[in-house]
Amino acid sequence: MLGGSFWVAFFRNGMGVVLVMSVFLLLDRPRKPMKKTIRWYVLFGGLFAALFSIWYVLDQERFIRFSGIMCIPVTGGFGIWMSREKLYVSLYKIALGFYLLAIVVFCGVDASRIWFGADMWADIAIRFLMTGAILFLITRKIRGSFLDSVDMLEEEMDFFSVVTLFISIGIAALIAFWPSDHAFSMFNIVKTLVLLIMAGLIQYMMFRMYLHQGREHRYQVEKELLEMNEQLLHRQMELMRESEEEAARIRHDIRHHCLLMEEYIRNKENDKLLAYVREYGEEVARNKAERISSNETINSILSAYERYAKDEKIDMAMDVKAEEHLKVRDIDLVAILANVVENAIHGCLGVETKKREIQLSILQKENKIAIQCKNTCSQNIKFHKGLPSSAGGIGVSSIRKVASYYNGETDFSMEEGMFVVRILMNIP
Repeated sequence: MLGGSFWVAFFRNGMGVVLVMSVFLLLDRPRKPMKKTIRWYVLFGGLFAALFSIWYVLDQERFIRFSGIMCIPVTGGFGIWMSREKLYVSLYKIALGFYLLAIVVFCGVDASRIWFGADMWADIAIRFLMTGAILFLITRKIRGSFLDSVDMLEEEMDFFSVVTLFISIGIAALIAFWPSDHAFSMFNIVKTLVLLIMAGLIQYMMFRMYLHQGREHRYQVEKELLEMNEQLLHRQMELMRESEEEAARIRHDIRHHCLLMEEYIRNKENDKLLAYVREYGEEVARNKAERISSNETINSILSAYERYAKDEKIDMAMDVKAEEHLKVRDIDLVAILANVVENAIHGCLGVETKKREIQLSILQKENKIAIQCKNTCSQNIKFHKGLPSSAGGIGVSSIRKVASYYNGETDFSMEEGMFVVRILMNIP
């Protein structure tokens, strides 16, 4: 800090909180509507700048020593409260914003000392220009790719990564916000700059590492989904071949039916003809294949797996009530239903019992779809953090990913000796 009145301190503190909270907001998915979120941010920023400026006027020495450190819990707590992201990702964004603030403060103070004779307004001007440049860079170059990758970060980041980040940020805070403890020299400036660069490299390397892990995991999920689609297509082709064989048999039978009806007409036996036509109509109605669902995609998926279950001597009961045209992508329906039913069939095959069954229900009410599947399974399935750890693997990840895409929820449990999957999705 290079001195100044309350209003100078207010302007400096305001730039600092604008930088930290703008970085957080630009990389965040808030839990409130954006207009209301911005109002809350403006109110918090103004209150923060005012209170910290009062602290500066009352006790400048302690403010210089501890204001930077105190910025982390204050802005961090507010940001976490406003965000709907997981805790680890929110902490990462707070750490990133505070690291950038440390760089701005360091550059502003020391550049003013070196080139402008420790001029207060030069310090403010440098901070202002750097803050604008950082926010412009994040908005134009970083924000889009970060938001596209935030789901992968949520899946991959853990306690270790956050501790490592905060250690590096703590180092940056100590060296950037306690300038009075260090003599002004080029050696100290270079040393501080090197430490800041090292802290930044730690953040960047960890970010890239978790991003790479997340992408690799996503590629595995996509690979499994492609394999699932291939299996589904094979089963649908089997159904088509059987349908063609059935159609050929029907054509052959129709020829005999026509010959018999011609004979009745030729002999003017109208009563026998009418009785025969009615009998034939009843037979056709009895043999008519029932549709599982009016939705074509759901019907195709479940028809294929119903036949698969039948071949494996598994009883499959289905209750499906869904609209013909759902605002759910076909690929997402495949990812959910194919994985759920495929896992249920595999669960049944792993059990040595006479009675193996699957109970599937799909219910739609207004803009919500509830899916529940129960299947016979082994009794030694283990759960870790509410997820089955001994079955389902990547398939479970696919189910959770799609449910999350539709702001839904998933639940996996054991009830009365059966494995139960419950999925709730919100249709846009």
